[in-house]
Amino acid sequence: MSLTTGSGDTLVSPVASGQPLLRHLAVILDGNRRWAHDRGLPILAGYQRGGQRVLDLLSWCRNAHEIETVTLWPLSIENLRRPHGELTDLLCVIMSIAEQIAATGHWRIRIIGAPEVLPAPLADGLVRLAHRSGHRSDPVVNIAVAYGGRDEITRAVRNLILAHREAGTLPVLADGIRPEEFDHYLDTSGQPDPDLVIRTSGEQRLSGFMPWQTVYSEFYFCPVHWPEFDKGEFDKALGHYRTRRRRLGL
Repeated sequence: MSLTTGSGDTLVSPVASGQPLLRHLAVILDGNRRWAHDRGLPILAGYQRGGQRVLDLLSWCRNAHEIETVTLWPLSIENLRRPHGELTDLLCVIMSIAEQIAATGHWRIRIIGAPEVLPAPLADGLVRLAHRSGHRSDPVVNIAVAYGGRDEITRAVRNLILAHREAGTLPVLADGIRPEEFDHYLDTSGQPDPDLVIRTSGEQRLSGFMPWQTVYSEFYFCPVHWPEFDKGEFDKALGHYRTRRRRLGL
């Protein structure tokens, strides 16, 4: 059952006793280009429509109440090899959507990945948005830009080693390192791991998305392209998650 507010917004049904709680939702935003191609539209139209879907998604997540963290992956580090004009369009859409998210006043923005490899004006703009929203107590939205799972783990290992070298504890690092300590050096430090990962466009792989954090995540592979992902698909994904019995390796 779902509930409807006085404004007409549909709320996801409250979590029933025994159903898994969804604190962190991650979404791989796939299929913008294919959606545009199928309709004979320029690729930019796909990115723009996909950007609007991001705003819709965050509205649905707010109404779900239990969700504390949403991770969006619009740009992988491999995507940086796309044609210059196409990449420029995508980066402009990402910045525009980040600005619109910030303007709602409902989310704390966190930039994960390697934004420093992006053009300086864009990287600086994203960091400023994150800084300005950092004082809020609102739910968090991670925007993964120039993100790759192997790259994240490589950076985490590097920073872990540098921290121990600075502390003078490098010689004993191998004897005492624990997964909990490694978590501290990941991009998502301090956040719960994703409970549910949604990937659109029918692809059934993670393509390097958060290999460390998703070890016990549930997955929902949606057949529609991201620009077509609507409230019905969102409810299907959450309904699928509700049926899962999460063992977390036990």
